[in-house]
Amino acid sequence: MKNSHEVLVESQFGDQAQAYLDSTVHAQGADLQRLVQWLSDDAQATLLDIGCGAGHASFAAASRVAQVTAYDLSEKMLKVVSEAAAERGLHNLTTAHGPAEALPFAAASFDIVISRYSAHHWHDVGMALREVKRVLKPDGKFILMDIASPGLPILDVWLQTVEMLRDPSHVRDYSQGEWLSMVNESGMAVNRLAVDRLDLEFSSWIERMQTPDELTQAIRLLQAKASDSVKHHYAIQPDGSFSTDTIMFQAS
Repeated sequence: MKNSHEVLVESQFGDQAQAYLDSTVHAQGADLQRLVQWLSDDAQATLLDIGCGAGHASFAAASRVAQVTAYDLSEKMLKVVSEAAAERGLHNLTTAHGPAEALPFAAASFDIVISRYSAHHWHDVGMALREVKRVLKPDGKFILMDIASPGLPILDVWLQTVEMLRDPSHVRDYSQGEWLSMVNESGMAVNRLAVDRLDLEFSSWIERMQTPDELTQAIRLLQAKASDSVKHHYAIQPDGSFSTDTIMFQAS
C-alpha cells in the first residue's frame, strides 16, 4: 500500500515526464559532466540510479558502465526513460519501479548507486541511505547530486518555502553538513565533494511543475519581500529567475 507522500510524488511528476526529459536544466550541467568523469574507471560496473526522473543521469552513466537500472516512483517517468533509451541505442539500460526507502533488490547487487535531484523528495533520507548501503557491494560507491541548502536559517527557510509553494511533494533541501552527517550515520563516508550553483529560469521552472497561478504569485511576492541578503544569495532577478546552491559527493 502506497503512503500518501508516494502518491503525491507520483501525481506531481508522472504527467510532467516529457517536460523533464526536454528540460535544459536537467539534460545539461556540470554535475553530469563530472559524473561521467567519476565513472571513467567503471566500464564493468552495474549501476542503480535512484529517483531517475526522466533519465538524464542514467543516460550519462550508460555510456560509461556495463549495466544501468533506472529506478523511480513514477511509472510514467520510467516509460519515458525506456523510450528515450531505445531511441539513443542504450541497450544496457533497464527500468524498475518503487520508492527510495524500500529498494526491491538483493543485498550487494550493485557496484555503484547514483541519485540526481531526487533526494529532496525522499520522505525518510536515513532509511533510503541505509538501503543504498545494503544494495551496494562492499567496495561499491554512492554518488549523489542535489540542490543544497546554504545552512543559514534565513536562507534555508526562504529556499524550503519557495520549493514547497512550487511543488507540494518537496520535503527538504539538505545542507552540506546535514548530508555528511546522514551519510556517516548510514555507515558510509564521503570521500569526494563538489559544490556549484544552478541557475533557474523562472517561467520554465514554474511551468515544469504546473504550479497554480496563486502559488506562483505567492513565490513572486516572497521574492519581492525578501531581505537584501536573501536577494543577493539567490541572485533573484526582476523576472523571478534565481540561482541555488548544489552539492555533489561520492561516498563509499
